[in-house]
Amino acid sequence: MRGALPSIQGRPRCRPTPVPGYARGVFRLALLTPSAPPSVQGNAITVARIFRGLRERGFDVGVWDTATASEATIAREVEGEQPALIHAFHAFRVGPLALRLARRLEVPLVVTLTGTDANHDLFNAERAAAVRRVLEGAAAVTTFDRSIVERVASALPDLRRRLVVVPQAVSLHAQTAYDLSAHWPLSADRILLLLPAGIRPVKAPRAPLAALDALAAVEPRMRLAYAGPILDEAEGAALRRELATRPWARYLGPVPHDQMASLLDQADVVLNCSISEGGMANSILEALARGRAVLAVDIPGNRALVADGVTGLLYDGPVALRAQAERLLRDAALRARLGAAGRVRVTRDFPTAREIDGYVEVYRERAEIAV
Repeated sequence: MRGALPSIQGRPRCRPTPVPGYARGVFRLALLTPSAPPSVQGNAITVARIFRGLRERGFDVGVWDTATASEATIAREVEGEQPALIHAFHAFRVGPLALRLARRLEVPLVVTLTGTDANHDLFNAERAAAVRRVLEGAAAVTTFDRSIVERVASALPDLRRRLVVVPQAVSLHAQTAYDLSAHWPLSADRILLLLPAGIRPVKAPRAPLAALDALAAVEPRMRLAYAGPILDEAEGAALRRELATRPWARYLGPVPHDQMASLLDQADVVLNCSISEGGMANSILEALARGRAVLAVDIPGNRALVADGVTGLLYDGPVALRAQAERLLRDAALRARLGAAGRVRVTRDFPTAREIDGYVEVYRERAEIAV
């Protein structure tokens, strides 16, 4: 399980060169996540990027994925590694295990909040108690955006002093080509809207269909593609039923992350229709990084990245979704302007180095290491 990310598969375990000033030589970290590569879920993408960045800084990092190993196995392996700090990337799904291990090993726990944690589980009658225990037991809780800090602090005001904003970055790493024509042969004049997301209710994948039916009838160039794993079988079945009567829309299936830049480059507009986000969506960051025009629902998490009319367009309901989509379909110059501004924003404000700096600072303050 340790070192299970694709970037180091098949290689011998590599102990980084000790960095001067680290307590006891190399600082050892255990990252616990509900998904890791080859999964293409948001957590897996985030953890893989942070894993690579920390190793480049000289940290000895292990990743444990609760989707592929039992809690007993993870506990045994983490205890055997004796990490100086445990970092959990989901308060509800891996937080309880991470908290037990941190207490047993007497090391600090850092928790990174997901959108599901902050927007749903923290306020869910069946899950809130477990999430609160984890957050109250953490030495630090990181979020991707100030909006999540305010939401969590409204429910747990005593937690505010331990809430730290570490904005996400984007890293489209080791890219290979995606053969769109093999999945959906399209005419050269098509205008492709792409919704990249795991298919589950919180992502509202069916929201664009009824909203865009009338537009599809008068704009035959428009096509809508979905790319992502089905994470909720009922939602996946409902989406397939609705797509069956709409030849202008198609589900492409999961796309390996190393092919995502290629697919984004073949899209004209990237959609986000989520009910909530955890401060900033990987899908929007990646779309902006590739210079794509973004059309996103107007929620706090999306406003962290999309300035309406500057780095993308926002909408607040089906009527506005259709109107904004029509603007983008019919104005190539607008698409190009928004995409260029989005690329500049991501390059300037969300570099990988800054993200890793943020986590290193959190570790330094909580584990008393000198960096």
